[in-house]
Amino acid sequence: MIIRSNYMNMLKTYRDVPLVKILAGIRRCGKSTILDMLREDLLESGIAADHIISMRYTSEDFNDGMTDKDMYDGIKGQMTGEGRYYLLLDEVQEIDDWEKAVNSLLENANTDIYVTGSNSKLMSSEISTYLTGRYISIPVYTLSFTEYLEFKKSDSRSPKELLNEYLRLGGFPIVALSNFDERSVYQIVEGIYNSVITNDITKRHNITNFDLFNRVVKYIVENVGKTFSANAIAKFLKSEGRSLSVEAVYNYLTWLEKAFVIYRCQRYDLQGKSVLKTQEKFYLADASLKYCIMGFNPKSIAAMLENIVYFELRRRGYEVYIGKNETKEIDFVAMQRDERIYVQVCRRLPEESDREIANLLEIKDHYPKYVVTLDELATGNVNGVKIVHLADFLLSAEC
Repeated sequence: MIIRSNYMNMLKTYRDVPLVKILAGIRRCGKSTILDMLREDLLESGIAADHIISMRYTSEDFNDGMTDKDMYDGIKGQMTGEGRYYLLLDEVQEIDDWEKAVNSLLENANTDIYVTGSNSKLMSSEISTYLTGRYISIPVYTLSFTEYLEFKKSDSRSPKELLNEYLRLGGFPIVALSNFDERSVYQIVEGIYNSVITNDITKRHNITNFDLFNRVVKYIVENVGKTFSANAIAKFLKSEGRSLSVEAVYNYLTWLEKAFVIYRCQRYDLQGKSVLKTQEKFYLADASLKYCIMGFNPKSIAAMLENIVYFELRRRGYEVYIGKNETKEIDFVAMQRDERIYVQVCRRLPEESDREIANLLEIKDHYPKYVVTLDELATGNVNGVKIVHLADFLLSAEC
């Protein structure tokens, strides 16, 4: 088992803190394996095996009419001894009102509770008052490039060569653990995507016009890293002779977001120091989701570089926005407490460098500014703006 140390370190930080630890992310991003890692770590730290209760709520044994009371009774019945019990509860969203059971276990028993899930029932906007103020949400993403190299540590290729593979194949752990060819990878990812769409969106929300829903998804995928709105999608569909209300498009976007397929990136006005409600961008949970839907085209890598940088910043704990500086756009403004960095992303320099650097230089503060590129020869420093190769940016602890 390859340890994902960032998540383990976070879970250790919150161990025995009286909060429910919620790990949420797209299906197959590694949440269940993180719980397995946690179990091993608990055993190594001296916790008795019979005081670690692991439950997985995805089989027919559990999700066929199981209630929150059944869930509570099933777990409580295993707590027969003294001392603290560690509850590792996987895919709890399959149980209606799971948070009632978890809250009762938190209040009425000596427990430390960890749960995972892959749809909106694990998002803070949908967790009911039962857990308000009593949980910590830990987003789980597909593999970072650093993690990808760890998965490939027996591979003799250089980090730059493996970066090219990472750009093409994405970061789902099942892909990184094996040596599938490109076609097989996209078939595997397509299976993951179809599972998400079927289980977390179409069934839950009773989508009947599946073709129209798929066309909206394709539009989003085609426009990753571009600003658009629900209204723009509705107008585009109308131009194709299809009819869908703006409200329906907005619902589709929301449901895709709540299934962790897409992530919304809002705009931030650097002058007014406020978050804007219009012209958002959306990024895919993993680059391979684009290729499994649209097919791989080397020209599409440029559009996905922003996607990769966006999630790297998210993994590092930043709140990430698109920057608006009067009429100029900054790809990313990343903020964390009193820290801030600005990032422009482009595939090649120098033809794009003047604009990218000029936009950054117009920001009159002293926070770090980066241009991230795939250009091997363009690294350096221009008037305080650091130009870095994508691999170095992804692997650097400083950025």
